[in-house]
Amino acid sequence: MTKPARILIVDDDESMNKTMALVLKRKGYDVAVSLSGLDAIGKVRAQPFDIIFMDIKMPVMDGVETFEKIREIRPDAVVMMMTAYSVEDLIQKALREGAYGIIYKPLDIEKTLAAIEEVKRKNEGMLIMVVDDDSGTTSSLRVILENKGHRIGIASTGEQALKMAQEKLHDIIFIDMKLPTINGLQTYLALKKIHPGVIAVMITAYRNEMASLTDAAMKESAYSVLYKPFDMESLLKIVNDIEQRKHNTPAEPDAP
Repeated sequence: MTKPARILIVDDDESMNKTMALVLKRKGYDVAVSLSGLDAIGKVRAQPFDIIFMDIKMPVMDGVETFEKIREIRPDAVVMMMTAYSVEDLIQKALREGAYGIIYKPLDIEKTLAAIEEVKRKNEGMLIMVVDDDSGTTSSLRVILENKGHRIGIASTGEQALKMAQEKLHDIIFIDMKLPTINGLQTYLALKKIHPGVIAVMITAYRNEMASLTDAAMKESAYSVLYKPFDMESLLKIVNDIEQRKHNTPAEPDAP
């Protein structure tokens, strides 16, 4: 089971903190609150948070100063600034310093929840399937891609890949062209019937022997073809490009 997102709310308005925390806890999130920048820094030092909602205008240490201190402790901290005031200079400074975004009070709870889920998806990486009966290939790709923060599923046959695709929507599917039963092209075409927008990268060690099948896959909108032994730089660039594209577009709902 996926762990709930850890959220820190930093605001000197105690009523605001309690209300926002109650709403987010009811949605299943793990929520902590701070009434000051100094207290928030202590909490961040003690544990990481998936996202921090930070009020810009606070006494003693404002939200931007607090954000700067937090980034020194956790450079990858995701901080969403909040404000009910027209403080354009602080807003621009926060964005220049790397704040994730700005939301305005009174909070739109749907936008707030959407921001949390977007950050959570990014933190979880992508769900990638590798379809190949070569255990050496699947083991290598699993290690490399998991080290990059992605979640990996392995299928050794086309039929197994189809079953996995019916259960979950995968962000990328690497498909070997030479499989023991149905081949890679047949697998890809069947996957497209389950998820028409599937992103598939065809892989093969037999450039010439599989040329007609890889050409056919590309004509059917396969994303790319990679040849074994892999150029890992090229493989990771493909993964990064797809991940970036997905973060800039709405997620496709799972098939029923």
